[in-house]
Amino acid sequence: MEFRQIQYFACLFEESSVTRAARRLGIVQPALSMQIGKLEQELGQKLFERSTQGMIPTATGLQMYRLFQPVLQDFANAQDQMLKSDEELSGRVRIGMIGSIAQGVLAETLTDFSRLNPRVMVSVTEGYSSVLADWVAGGQIDAAIINNPRRALPLNIEPIVDEDLLLLTGSRNDTQLPQQIPLRAVATLKLVLPTRQHGLRAVVENFAQNENLSLAPVCETDSLATLVELVERAGLATVLPRVAVRSLLAQRRLIGLAIVSPRLSRLVVVVTNPRRTFSPATAAFVAQLTSRIRALGGEQATSSQGLQVAPATKR
Repeated sequence: MEFRQIQYFACLFEESSVTRAARRLGIVQPALSMQIGKLEQELGQKLFERSTQGMIPTATGLQMYRLFQPVLQDFANAQDQMLKSDEELSGRVRIGMIGSIAQGVLAETLTDFSRLNPRVMVSVTEGYSSVLADWVAGGQIDAAIINNPRRALPLNIEPIVDEDLLLLTGSRNDTQLPQQIPLRAVATLKLVLPTRQHGLRAVVENFAQNENLSLAPVCETDSLATLVELVERAGLATVLPRVAVRSLLAQRRLIGLAIVSPRLSRLVVVVTNPRRTFSPATAAFVAQLTSRIRALGGEQATSSQGLQVAPATKR
């Protein structure tokens, strides 16, 4: 089993197409097929099944990718470190992010970073906090921006921002109301919330349980776009971090109200694998991303002074 064969295998796994993989590797298709065939012959097992959807990895192929992908990434990072100079950055960055953070910062950060570093390919995966943490531990991604984990993890955890959660309602319900609402009053509203698999729901439920409150939303969805649409059109209310809806608040499409007694907040952190070293490109992107999140966290402190809310329909 040669290192080059492993590289060819990983590329085919990621592209799911012999044509695209060969083009990415800069080789002809027969050469790629021959190396994959030799690898399968040595292992005595098939790695891919050919289908109308492309090259589908077998169970053996999936296991092999999970085992070797971190090794390939470590090799790429080591190569970047050895070739590091004052010239522009290059390479691949693999980051995981929870959707409520990606919604508010990802597009701007990617635009700015790509303009300054055109030779860096950034791959961002959205997911649940627990899943992303497992992927960092397993080497599938380099780092992840997640909610503060509720269980012990074999990872480095760096706090980024302690962010307020707001009660949100549609702008059509805007009336002259106080700028704050106690959590006990939130529990009486007609709510749409993320499912219990979602990190935000876990945060809200934890605060509610500490106050001996029970939350019974009329519907649940993990889609932020659907949450916002239901709030705008169906007269429901929800609880989300300001960063996820800051543009909608600025456009007055949503009205936000600070939740007090107790104050609702969630701690956003970046998790990394202590056994792996960042490439220069990854270090630069993570630094820019965390800096933007912190800046928005500071922005929320001043913006919250003008928050209002509309009444949601009571159950």
